Amino acid sequence: MVWQPSFTSGTMNHTQMKVIEMLKIDPEFADQIPPITEEEFQQLEANILSDGEVINPIIIWNGVIVDGHNRFHILELHPEVTYRTFEKKFSDRSEVIAWICKNQLGRRNLTSDQRTYLIGKQYRAEKSTRGGSTSFRGNQYVSSSDLQQEQPERSIPQNEGMTTQESTSERIARENHVSHSYVERAGQYSSGVDAAEEAVPGTRHEILSGKICPVHSAVQAVAQAPPEEREALANHLRDPEVQRRGKKRPESHEDRIMRKIAEDMDDPGGQISGSSMLATLHGVTSTMIRGCNRCFEMFPPLLTDAAYREQVIAIMQEPKTYIINLETGGVPQ
Repeated sequence: MVWQPSFTSGTMNHTQMKVIEMLKIDPEFADQIPPITEEEFQQLEANILSDGEVINPIIIWNGVIVDGHNRFHILELHPEVTYRTFEKKFSDRSEVIAWICKNQLGRRNLTSDQRTYLIGKQYRAEKSTRGGSTSFRGNQYVSSSDLQQEQPERSIPQNEGMTTQESTSERIARENHVSHSYVERAGQYSSGVDAAEEAVPGTRHEILSGKICPVHSAVQAVAQAPPEEREALANHLRDPEVQRRGKKRPESHEDRIMRKIAEDMDDPGGQISGSSMLATLHGVTSTMIRGCNRCFEMFPPLLTDAAYREQVIAIMQEPKTYIINLETGGVPQ
């Protein structure tokens, strides 16, 4: 079902009114856009009103909005604002969905679940529209700078290092700096999210907005279950027992080291010696290194994305300064 917006306020010239009345929102396309917060929407609205126009064109396909849903909703509130459209050609709906996902993956502040969902949805859509071919064209319209974007974008290399033998999952993995097995798991996760939404409308928004944070295995189970069982499983995703939040995670090796260090330092009867303190210090530094490496493994863009890498280096200045003070004979601060 395609929803056509209506206008109840504001003024608009006849030509602009005719154009905007032709724009339509397709719920399936809109559902691929990760939700933004009320504060983000208000900031976008303020930017547009300050500029007096929507700088980035609204991307459309056969009159249906592909990119710019939030900008369009602001136009509903302020129909006097001028805007442009850009007609993009796609072969079918699956190609549109894949393009939307790839375009949204350029946003910097996606949550882990939003990013996983988009990668999985893109993977499924590309396999559907191209049968897994590496010839999928991807995002060929990405603005390099736009203060009015729903979220800032980063450019994604096109066809870099691609070979004819490269599978869909391998290419998407390369483009997003993850493993191909991650892409395949993301596909299963996105299937689960979509199956839960079909069984219980509203579930997808709850998951992608972070209102509920079910473990991925529970989400995947919805798609794997018979249709008659999916409603119950989708409702179960709201159960506290399947939420990642608030669950006591198993104690890791690093946790055990830090707990032992804290116990040793808090024990007033403990024997303090140079060797014991050196061992403790070694444990602290080893834990830090392993912790950093774990962060990089879980989210590779920390090292590959220029903006993230800059922040990582800034964070590392404190331990760097600490070591420099030690090497120069100063007292660590």
